[in-house]
Amino acid sequence: MKRYNTDNLKTKADFTSMLFDILNPLKPFYSPQKAKLLLGHTSCGYEDSTVPMEAFARPLWGLAPYWAGGGSDAEFEEIYQKGLAAGSDPNGEEYWLKCRDFDQKFVEMAAIAYAILMAPDKVWDPLSEKEKDHLTAWLDEINHYECSYNNWQFFCILVNVALKSQGRPYSQERIDLGLKRIDSYYVGDGWYYDGGNGQKDYYIAFAIHFYSIIYTMFMEDADPEHCAIFRQRAREFAQQFIYWFDEDGSSIPYGRSQTYRFAQVSFFSICAAAKLEVLPLPVMKGIIARHLVSWLNRPIFDNAGILTIGYGYPHQIMSEEYNGPGSPYWSMKSFAFMALPEDDPFWKAEAAPLPKLDAVKTLPCADMVVQRIGGHVTAYVPGRVLPHAFVNMEEKYSKFAYSTQFGFSVPRSQKEMREAAPDSTLAFVMDDYVFVKRRTLDFSIHGATLEITWTPLEGITVKTTVEPTEHGHRRIHEITSRYACQAYDCGFAVASDSVRECVKTEEENMAEVRNEDGFCAVKAVETPGKGCVLDAIPNSNVLRTKTAIPMVGYQIPEGTSRFVTEIINA
Repeated sequence: MKRYNTDNLKTKADFTSMLFDILNPLKPFYSPQKAKLLLGHTSCGYEDSTVPMEAFARPLWGLAPYWAGGGSDAEFEEIYQKGLAAGSDPNGEEYWLKCRDFDQKFVEMAAIAYAILMAPDKVWDPLSEKEKDHLTAWLDEINHYECSYNNWQFFCILVNVALKSQGRPYSQERIDLGLKRIDSYYVGDGWYYDGGNGQKDYYIAFAIHFYSIIYTMFMEDADPEHCAIFRQRAREFAQQFIYWFDEDGSSIPYGRSQTYRFAQVSFFSICAAAKLEVLPLPVMKGIIARHLVSWLNRPIFDNAGILTIGYGYPHQIMSEEYNGPGSPYWSMKSFAFMALPEDDPFWKAEAAPLPKLDAVKTLPCADMVVQRIGGHVTAYVPGRVLPHAFVNMEEKYSKFAYSTQFGFSVPRSQKEMREAAPDSTLAFVMDDYVFVKRRTLDFSIHGATLEITWTPLEGITVKTTVEPTEHGHRRIHEITSRYACQAYDCGFAVASDSVRECVKTEEENMAEVRNEDGFCAVKAVETPGKGCVLDAIPNSNVLRTKTAIPMVGYQIPEGTSRFVTEIINA
C-alpha cells in the first residue's frame, strides 16, 4: 500500500485510486462461481458457511457508489453479476442457504440492497429473469424472520426498499415496523440508542444514520415525512459527532466493532453522497480525506494487501465474536461519496481544517464529555450500562477516558498487571488477580464533570468523579471496601517500542512515560501513593504494539477512603 497524504487525495481520480488500492487485492480470492470470498480460516459466532458470503457482500459498500458515480471495472462487475446469481440459486453449488431468526446474512443483505439501489445497471439489470426471481426470493427471506432489535431493523427496511425499487414484491409492513422501532431508539441531539437500551457508540453514526440517509435518497416521494426527520436528525448529529475527530483525521477508539476502522467517517461520506451539507462541504471533505489518510498509512493490511482483523495493526484479541476475515470491509462504507458525479462541487472543494471547536464539550445525549488538547481528543464516559454482551466490553466502554492519541488496551488475562494492561482505569489487585471497572451502577453529568458509581467486585464500591483540567483530567475516588488491598490509578498507555526513545520516570506520588509523540504523567494529589510504570504485555493496546502505562499505587484500607489523582497529557 502506497503512502497517502492529503496533497495526493483531492480529485475523484485520487479517491478512485485509493478505493482500488484497497479492493483490487481481493480479486484472486473469489470462489469459482464468485458467490464467496475466501479470505481466511477464523470462525465467528454464526455459521461458518456465512463467513465467505459476508466477505463477498461487504466490498459492495464501496463498489456500489463507485458504479453509481459513473465508474466501471469490468472484472468486479462480472464477479458480482455471477456471484449474485450463483449465491441466490437454491439449486446451485454456492447457494447462500435459507435463513433463520437473527441471521447474519441479513446484515449482508443490506449491502446487496444498497448495490441494487445505487447501481441497478451493474448488479440487477444484467441478471436474467430467472436469476432476478432467485435473488428476490432469497432477499425476501428477511421478511419471514426476526431481525435484532437495534440498527438491524434498517436491514429489513433497505431490503424492502430495494425490492420495491425494482417492482418486486416487498413488505411495507416490515418497513413500517422497522421505522417505528428505529424512532423509538431516538433520544435527542441526533443521538439514538443502538436498540432499546443499547450503548451509544459508532453504530449510531455508521449504522443508524448511514442507513437513514440512504432511505432519504430513495424514499423522498413515498415517505417525505420520515425523510425530513432523518435529515434534521443528521444535521443535529453532525454538530456533535464532529467532536469525535482529531485534527489529524483520527477518531476516538471507543466501543465495539473497532475492526471496521475507517467506517468511522462514513456518516460524513453518506451525507456528502446525498448532498446533505450537515457541515460546510470543504469541512466534510477535509474530515473524510484526513481520516482515510490516517488509516491507510497504518499497518492494517497483510502481505497480500487484505484488510486484517484488528485496529491500528492486526490484532485478533480485540475483535468481536462476529468478526470474520471479511468483516473489516464494512469500512468501505466510507466511500459513499464516490456516488457523486465528476462535476460535483465536492471534487473541486479544498479540504478544509476543522472549524474552531470548544476545548471542552459536553454531549449530554451521548453521555460523554469531550476534551481537545494539542489537537488530540479525549472522551470521558460513565462506562458500560448494559450486561456483558460482547467481548471485552469493559475495555471498550468502561474506562474513564478514551484518546485518539493513546487508544485503549485490552487484557490478555487478569492474572497479573502486565497481562491486564489496565490503562485509564482504577485497578484493584487481590489474591494476584486484577479487578477493573465493570458495569456502571449509576452516573450523572454536571457541566463537564462526571460522577460515576461502580464496582470491580462484590465488597468494593467506588464513587469516581472525573473532571477535565487544563492539562488533562482529575479523578476523585471515594472507596468503600470490605477488604484491605492494593489499587493502581492508571494513565494512558504510551508507545514504548524500540523505534523511538521512551523515557520512564518513577517517583514517590508520580510516574511519567514520555516519547517523541507525547507523554502521560500520573500524580497522587492528597493521599501518598507510589509512582510506577507498567510495561504492558505486547499487543494489548489497539494502536501501539508495545506500551508503558504510568500509574500510582495506593494502599486501600478496609472501610472508607478517598484518593485524588491527576492525569496530565498536555
